[in-house]
Amino acid sequence: MARARMSTAEVDEYFDYQPCSTMDLPDPTPLVDNLTRCVIEVLLGTREVEQVARWVTEDTYLHLARRSIAARRTRALRRQQPVRAHYEIGPLVVTHPADGIVEATAIVRSPGRTRAVAMRLEGLDDRWRATAVHVL
Repeated sequence: MARARMSTAEVDEYFDYQPCSTMDLPDPTPLVDNLTRCVIEVLLGTREVEQVARWVTEDTYLHLARRSIAARRTRALRRQQPVRAHYEIGPLVVTHPADGIVEATAIVRSPGRTRAVAMRLEGLDDRWRATAVHVL
């Protein structure tokens, strides 16, 4: 029996993330809350970026790693140590613009600074994964 040959593009597509429907996934709100906390702590230097790897895609992981390195360098230039900051996450806004996609925002308040965290989650391989995370 002859074996079917797959092109490189077909192989990449076969092993790439497989999208799934919102109906097959849990409520994304707890993930949005936890991921917001983790991302803020990564940028503050009190959490390692590796700890969020399971919730994000590779591109998002690399983006967070670069932001973490830049924040670490800034702290080093100012001779500041990472400090566990006291912050409060305001109400989350979670929307479903399409099946298998969630866009969410959160306001993070800390003494002297307020930030917004925006993220996009997609249903991939039967779980939510962040395909974009931005801290403003």
